[in-house]
Amino acid sequence: MSQGICAPEFARVREEFERNFAERGEVGASVCVTIDGESVVDLWGGLADQERGTPWERDTISVTFSASKGATALCLHVLAARGQVDLHAPVTAYWPEFGRTDITVGMILSHQSGVTTIGETLPDGAFFDWSLMTKTLACQRPEWEPCSRHGYQALTFGWLAGELVRRVSGRSLGTFLRTEVAEPLGLDLWFGLPEREEPRVAPMIFPSGDAGEDQARFMILIGTEPESVPARIFLNSGGYMLPGPLGFDSRAAHAAEIGAAGLITNARGLAGLYAPLACGGELNGIRLVGKRELSRMRTTVVAGPDATLLHHTRFSYGFMRSTDNRHRQPHLRDSMILSPDAFGHPGFGGGIGFASPANRMSFAYTMNGMGPGTLLNPRGQRLVDAVYRSLGYTDDSAEVWQ
Repeated sequence: MSQGICAPEFARVREEFERNFAERGEVGASVCVTIDGESVVDLWGGLADQERGTPWERDTISVTFSASKGATALCLHVLAARGQVDLHAPVTAYWPEFGRTDITVGMILSHQSGVTTIGETLPDGAFFDWSLMTKTLACQRPEWEPCSRHGYQALTFGWLAGELVRRVSGRSLGTFLRTEVAEPLGLDLWFGLPEREEPRVAPMIFPSGDAGEDQARFMILIGTEPESVPARIFLNSGGYMLPGPLGFDSRAAHAAEIGAAGLITNARGLAGLYAPLACGGELNGIRLVGKRELSRMRTTVVAGPDATLLHHTRFSYGFMRSTDNRHRQPHLRDSMILSPDAFGHPGFGGGIGFASPANRMSFAYTMNGMGPGTLLNPRGQRLVDAVYRSLGYTDDSAEVWQ
């Protein structure tokens, strides 16, 4: 059922990966674990295209949705490590046209800017026009006073952070990621997928609407309260978040650089992104960041009720931390249980990439059959759990694995 490698001490991961297909509705997927930058698990299986019966191959790639944010955040941290960006500086120091002088780079990275929605109705295909999106966001009124609360910048994050990368480096987000991260590390990571790579992309399968108590309140409001923040985020996307010729599975979407949701890769590529961060910021002689940036990545900046996602979240500068909502009321239980040191980012549908510096370990899971909720679902969490058990962790009852 699965192909690839799995070290004997991580046999639990293969077992759970195969159970995902047999018992949990997996269609096509990949999972990868690295220790000290070396793969100890690199598995794939199932169908890349369910309608055509095309198998998921070693080099199959897919859209990772919000797991993309980790790659975008890393690009800003790379610039910070070089002394080119100050997280405490106002955004206007690098992007003069940005309309608010009281919003800092760090507020963008930690989802405290309030720039979570777009007030005007976007035209079809707006997400494919970088200039349009950044000009629109530059004059966007925040949903709340910046830094007074935090709320997930579900889609705006990519242009807010990505435009800072462009302004400082002089290169587009996708070009910066390729030249400074992907190519030096030999990773299959893309913001702006070349047409020659398109045949490798697995189409995404949208989650069903009958998830019961596992359905997030965020998703419920999209269909029931059109003036709510979730509905305005999801539906005012120029067609990107909807099925059709302008949706996330279109060629135009794959070619665009959508830093909050459009990273195209597989588990090997995503785990490879986090591998240097699990090993002190450097791998094979390639240094991305230093101790200061790593500290910012793994230190919680905001925690508590999320004004956008509605359940509790925990963020560092650019990354999500272990978040346990399992005992909250129905529709607010979305969770992601990691170790205390870990940082990374999940994606809509249930994929995830993260680093665990205490274990010098990186992990990623990508799939095409999307599950319910906005964080991890049982398929991804069971794989994460299997990794931690393989590393000798025994208890996840106190909000983190330990």
